[in-house]
Amino acid sequence: QVQLVESGGGLVQAGGSLRLSCAASGRAFSTEAMGWFRQAPGKEREFVAAMHWIGSATRYADSVKGRFTISRDNAKNTLYLQMNSLKPEDTAVYYCVALKGLYTNSVDFWGQGTQVTVSS
Repeated sequence: QVQLVESGGGLVQAGGSLRLSCAASGRAFSTEAMGWFRQAPGKEREFVAAMHWIGSATRYADSVKGRFTISRDNAKNTLYLQMNSLKPEDTAVYYCVALKGLYTNSVDFWGQGTQVTVSS
């Protein structure tokens, strides 16, 4: 089985920063790519960022480019999302995912999610 466990969410003021972490166990470390989705209240889940699990290629949603950075530590099987210059519209539950590929939004596995709330 694959487990993806997120942490690092919380409440932050607009303009602030948070770093999310996702600890992967099981077969996740051999996945093609990993990434982050988010779901705001009343909205559908949307793609945020992804990176190839072996190489350095990354992909970002236009709404977070220049503000969010995805990274990983293969030795720890951990994925990160550094979020800077946060805006109230970034408020959402953030999910760590194992993807079928870097350039697809097709998800193999989901984490349980972590809440990020940005106050204005």
